Amino acid sequence: MPDAKQGDGVTTAIATDAKAQGTDGREARLRRFLESAGWGDAERQPLARDASFRSYDRLIRKSERAVLMDAPPDKGEDVRPFLAVAAQLHRYGYSAPRIMAEDRTDGFLLLEDLGDITYTRALGSGAEEVMLYARATDLLIDLHRRTGALGYDVPPYTDDKLIAEAVLPLDWYFPLVLGRELDQAERASYEAAWRDGLAVLRGAPDTLVLRDFHVDNLMVLPGRPGIAACGLLDFQDAVEGPVTYDLASLLQDSRRDLAPGLEDALLDRYRAATPIADPMAFDRSYYGFGAQRGLKVFGIFGRQSALYDNPRYLHHIPRIWRHVERDLILAGLDDVRAWLDAHIPADARVQPAPEVRRPT
Repeated sequence: MPDAKQGDGVTTAIATDAKAQGTDGREARLRRFLESAGWGDAERQPLARDASFRSYDRLIRKSERAVLMDAPPDKGEDVRPFLAVAAQLHRYGYSAPRIMAEDRTDGFLLLEDLGDITYTRALGSGAEEVMLYARATDLLIDLHRRTGALGYDVPPYTDDKLIAEAVLPLDWYFPLVLGRELDQAERASYEAAWRDGLAVLRGAPDTLVLRDFHVDNLMVLPGRPGIAACGLLDFQDAVEGPVTYDLASLLQDSRRDLAPGLEDALLDRYRAATPIADPMAFDRSYYGFGAQRGLKVFGIFGRQSALYDNPRYLHHIPRIWRHVERDLILAGLDDVRAWLDAHIPADARVQPAPEVRRPT
């Protein structure tokens, strides 16, 4: 691989030798990337793997740290959306990881290390819940004030994408609790109910939607002021869509229960700081996305268990059902609610056993 080209002292763009790329293994190309970035002698420690083919290592070089993202293109990964969204978040003054070096062709990024204190870990250690959630809500308030000024092309949150997410439980959760596949008529009526409800979801203005705005992807950065103290991870799937999606993702957490009354208090905080043309439509959109996202998560967690033998998320399902059942009522998504009442009885709204597989 050719020597790195030095830019502004912040980002090092790594060129890729196409011939070497075709003959060398991925580990060899990764090592050349690190050498070119000046981190070839760093100690590597596995850090995380998410629900994709991306993996992350922490690099340690004396007192310095960085994070290596390995996003293999041959597995369908693409670092360009991450880079584009990170650049926009930096322009807004938010604490997304700084890009230290990049190889877009091979899918390697060297990122600023934001540390280990996720919101999840901080809350588990007794950090003040109200303060952390208020800071994250304030970041969304600031982001949503910038609606219509994204500054770059971001994919739209299309109706087809929203429906594709909502139908995930048809394949990956409902069969696990019913013990059978759903027939075509059942599937079609479920999708039709959601298509009829799209106007509810669209009842709020559009903005940059980060998509995975929850406690596992938010970082505590004590040395930074204001909302910059809330670090952001895992935003490469960002889209342009209703402001209510990320708000529902944060305040209707699939992984933990908020203190009683905190969701309503933070919604009031958001409403007080944000001009809302149609408060009723806004509220219906918020609760509608709570339901849509909850059903999507059923499918994701079911797929992780049934397809990838990873049942560790299944214990969250009872909490998500509580959200979904309430949200459908408050959103006025009566057709979706009626479909669930007809096809998923109360005794099937459960956590499937880890050994249960999708019927064949």
